[in-house]
Amino acid sequence: MQERSFVPALGKSEFTNSYDKVIAVMTREKRWRPLVVNALALQTGETVVDIGAGTGSQAILLKQAVPGIRIIGIDPDPDVLAIARAKAEAAAVEVDWRQGFGDEADQIAGSEIADAVVSSLVLHQCPMEVKSGILAAANRVLKPGGRLVIADFGLQRTFLMRTLFRQVQAVDGYEYTQPNAEGILAELIPAAGFTNFEERHVFPTHTGSISIYCALKPS
Repeated sequence: MQERSFVPALGKSEFTNSYDKVIAVMTREKRWRPLVVNALALQTGETVVDIGAGTGSQAILLKQAVPGIRIIGIDPDPDVLAIARAKAEAAAVEVDWRQGFGDEADQIAGSEIADAVVSSLVLHQCPMEVKSGILAAANRVLKPGGRLVIADFGLQRTFLMRTLFRQVQAVDGYEYTQPNAEGILAELIPAAGFTNFEERHVFPTHTGSISIYCALKPS
């Protein structure tokens, strides 16, 4: 079986250990990650799947915000998962980390087991078929009526944001990132079977604007 590839954090595996510092400064994550927490509106006893959990920043923040939830964090990169495990241990929170690809999330976590699915800064790094595949898998993971929240680079509306986003494109590649910059997620999320789609926030950063998209799996 052919081994699948993925785009490492910051484009190259040798930069993985610098990922958290770079993202913190360049994307102003302390400002937008709490917006993701609020958008998910998690309740004690719920299960959330974090697709493309990376170094665990979002999953850990969710667990700290609502300690009584269960979180499954999925990522294909064993190096970032090692960082995530260490961060979760240091923060004294429990996350179920699992290695695997986002478009196979339902095979990894199970079908219709989640009340919510979250994914942050993942889809812009993926080819079109994987973007669609991740969203389809998110739909399969969710229970009927479940909630989807995506935080990622979306439509770059201004000349300044488009110019700043070129930094991301230089790292992650034009082919994968340009559809995001043109607003493709607003088409792909409903196409994956989600309803009540909205772009709830558009947050300017030093690397372009990050959008927070919300949608529901039909009941």
